Amino acid sequence: MVHALRQARRVLKSDGYLLDLRPAPVHRHVGIEYDGTYQLVTVMKESFDEDYAANRAIEAMVEAGLLKLVTRIRFDCTRRMDRFRDFDTWLDEYASLGKIHGDKHLLTKVREAVNSRRAAKTSRSKKAKIIVRGPVDLRVLVKR
Repeated sequence: MVHALRQARRVLKSDGYLLDLRPAPVHRHVGIEYDGTYQLVTVMKESFDEDYAANRAIEAMVEAGLLKLVTRIRFDCTRRMDRFRDFDTWLDEYASLGKIHGDKHLLTKVREAVNSRRAAKTSRSKKAKIIVRGPVDLRVLVKR
């Protein structure tokens, strides 16, 4: 990561900006939203080793005086999925990053929650949505 940051810095103009936008190393909350009400199903148990390494690399560049941290903000990101198939696809892509293991158990839990909400439905217009919540970090750095 430090090598990649050095290469990015190399191509930046003097006083050029580098934006670091990544999901924050915080466990995602997965739930069901039905008729405007959110119900937590589970909390994902991701591995954040790579995220921590990336954060250390940025800190090293700042401490070395190569980049200056201008601002850092964290904001919430809510992903809404209408179909279980969309959640399955998203989770498969997320698992391919090596951040989570035991995703089949998570799929089963969410499928059961969606099916129980479908069974409780009284009208076709009310549809359960799968919600994944987690913060995103944005760091704005400038080349020194």
